[in-house]
Amino acid sequence: MTSASRSLYVPALGSLYDGIEKLGVPLIRVGAGLMLMPHGAQKLFGAFGGGGIAGTTKFFAGLHIEPAGFFAVLVGCTEFFGGLLLALGLLTRFAAGAIVIQMGYIVFALLWANGYFLTPRTNGFEFAMLWGVVALGFFFAGGGRYSLDRAIGKEL
Repeated sequence: MTSASRSLYVPALGSLYDGIEKLGVPLIRVGAGLMLMPHGAQKLFGAFGGGGIAGTTKFFAGLHIEPAGFFAVLVGCTEFFGGLLLALGLLTRFAAGAIVIQMGYIVFALLWANGYFLTPRTNGFEFAMLWGVVALGFFFAGGGRYSLDRAIGKEL
């Protein structure tokens, strides 16, 4: 929709909005993917103070998530490689679907009892829920105009 076909609060900004409007969805997709990747890097490679596979496996075992080693790798790969795929807009729906499933498990199986708010005392589910909702949006919408999926003419 162009600025000429809508009523703007500040009409003088119409041409600016027309130029940048198409960048909103790719910005969210790239930003979300890149912000998810370090969480996977913590789990897989021990980056950013993470425990790597061994530490993540131990953590999962403590939560009675078994087989802990398998899920440590799966979760790390979902966050790191799923985040990368989301950022690139490649296999977008596949990556987003994997992220939705993971975040759904985190919210409903691990954090729900803690309540909504994420604070140092409560460890609520709001952050994981936000990741899940963002990923669900890309599962529904795909990678969009500025994605590798669109560039190669393939989508799941």
